[in-house]
Amino acid sequence: MNLNEINWDFNEAGEWPLSIRIAAIVLAALLVVGVAVYYDTMPQFEQLEADQRKEGDLKRQFEVKQKKAANLEAYKQQLAQIELSLAEMIKLMPTKAEVASLLIDISQTGMASGLEFRLFRPGKPIRRDFYYELPIAIQVVGDYEELGLFVSGLAALPRIVTIHDVKITPRTGDKQASNALVMDATIKTYNEADQPAQKPKPKRGR
Repeated sequence: MNLNEINWDFNEAGEWPLSIRIAAIVLAALLVVGVAVYYDTMPQFEQLEADQRKEGDLKRQFEVKQKKAANLEAYKQQLAQIELSLAEMIKLMPTKAEVASLLIDISQTGMASGLEFRLFRPGKPIRRDFYYELPIAIQVVGDYEELGLFVSGLAALPRIVTIHDVKITPRTGDKQASNALVMDATIKTYNEADQPAQKPKPKRGR
C-alpha cells in the first residue's frame, strides 16, 4: 500500500484503507480519553488525595479528642482535688484581723528559740492573683540549733508562713559568742485578697 496514493482529506476518510481507518479511530479514541483524563480524572485524583489527607487529619483529631473524653472523669477528679487543696490553703491564710497577732507569733517563735532580733520590719502588702503577699524582713542572731528551731517553729504555725532569701553569716566582733550566726531572711505570710468591686451598671435613659 502506497501512502502517497491515499487522499488524506478527512471528508474522504470513508475511502481510506481499513487499516488506516482503524488506526485513525484508535488515535481519535486515545485523544478523547487523554483529554478526559487530563480535564476530568486528574482533578478527581487530586481531590481524592486532598480528601485522604483531610481524613488522616480528622482521624488524628478524633483520637486526641477520644483520649481526652476517656480521661474526662480523671481530669474532673483532679480539678476537684486541686480546688479542695486551694480551699484548704486559703483557710490557712490569716485574715486581716489575724495579721497583727501572726506577727507577734513570729517574733515570739524567734525569741522562744533563743534568737536575738536585730531587725523585724514588715513590708507593704504585694497584690498577687487572688491573695496578698505580706513580706517581713528579719535579721536574727543565734547558733545553728537555735536557727533550726526557729525555722521549724515557723513551719508549725497554724497559718501559712514561708521563709525566703536566707543568708547566714558568722557573727563578727564578738569573741565570746564564737558559734553565733547572723541570719538575714524574708518571711512571707499571705492573706486572701478582696474580691474586685463590680462596676455599677449604667442607668438607661428614660
